[in-house]
Amino acid sequence: MFIDEVNLKLIAGKGGDGCTSFLREKYVPLGGPDGGNGGSGGNIIFRADKGLRTLIDLKHKKVIKAENGTMGRGRNQTGESAEDLVIIVPIGTTIKDSDTNLIICDLTLDKQECIVCHGGRGGKGNAAFMTNKNKAPYTSELGEPGEERNIHIELHLLADVGLVGFPSVGKSSLISVISAAKPKIADYHFTTLSPNLGVVKAGDYSYVVADLPGLIEGSSKGVGLGDKFLRHASRCKIVCHVLDMAEVDGRDVIDDYKIIRNEIKNYDEDLYNKKEIIVANKMDLEVSKDNLSKFKKEYPDKEIIEVSAATHSGTKELIFKLKEVLESIPDSEVFKKNEFEDYVLYEFKKSKPYKITREGEHTWVLSGNELEKLLKMTRFNSDESALRFAKKLKNLGVDDELKSLGAKEGDIVKILDQEFEYEERLY
Repeated sequence: MFIDEVNLKLIAGKGGDGCTSFLREKYVPLGGPDGGNGGSGGNIIFRADKGLRTLIDLKHKKVIKAENGTMGRGRNQTGESAEDLVIIVPIGTTIKDSDTNLIICDLTLDKQECIVCHGGRGGKGNAAFMTNKNKAPYTSELGEPGEERNIHIELHLLADVGLVGFPSVGKSSLISVISAAKPKIADYHFTTLSPNLGVVKAGDYSYVVADLPGLIEGSSKGVGLGDKFLRHASRCKIVCHVLDMAEVDGRDVIDDYKIIRNEIKNYDEDLYNKKEIIVANKMDLEVSKDNLSKFKKEYPDKEIIEVSAATHSGTKELIFKLKEVLESIPDSEVFKKNEFEDYVLYEFKKSKPYKITREGEHTWVLSGNELEKLLKMTRFNSDESALRFAKKLKNLGVDDELKSLGAKEGDIVKILDQEFEYEERLY
């Protein structure tokens, strides 16, 4: 089964907790802190593999979770880090964050990898907090939570040429003639239910052609699943419009061309502006010549290749024409820079790492990934850990901003489900 879209929830591994421990050995008084750090949680990595053609292995998965790191131990023993979880996907897979709709990565090379969800780092043991002023710290950290995110995975087939057109115009027959692909071919509409790829040889040069399922009016809006099939043409360098010049089903070839062009334009302006070649198919039938003359009068400047998939007439000329055009077209990026997550994060990385909102007269709500992560890694049953948390908030500028916004002694400050009492103090 050809599956080209999947939604998943990913949960990377949590870091192991740091250990609070003191050396206890005979003849070693005041042995000092020896609590080790926790191990790192497992990352979730996606890797492209040229041997896969579909996302079917992920179709029935809803949640994928990596292993947690183990806890640190006494005698300065660091906990074991969890192994990374590697998910294999086809080349051409694009992974988006479902909440932001930004692209996390676009895997277009064999063995290319991307860490989509980062595991949490291990919490520090109390040995890491020993200083000249504090020789016996009781504080240690909890492990950092693993990253969680909802993702949308799309497969965009890697093809140089995309064959588009109405159902039963002969796209499957054509690809079976010019390549070694053997798609299902029949006389009824929508025989092709998933894209077919074929490698075409033109002397020493080879390229990949995709036979996309038939498009109909409204395809760009999802009618007949056309929007999903149009996605597979997004990486193509050439869009090949296959037209039934015999008008076998009583259609008008000019109207067909206008409808398909309009659907492509409505779907993606960049795809609409790609190099196009018109393939006039079924030219072995007498009526096709009159229809082609009519078409050329309507579109005198269009580049048209006359073929017959049934008799193989003109197919060799088509193969070498596509080669000639492909060699003249430089590689181009499918997606714009501002569609990628790392670009957007880079642009905004200098912004404040938290947000303060007022809730009622005496309550302030703090939010932000860094603050929430710090909260989850703090052991509040230790006075030292709680004081360290307060100092970190002050260093981030939270105290000063709360004061400037009008916070008063005794006001409530909320972070996630934790509440604290605001007080002005020196650290």
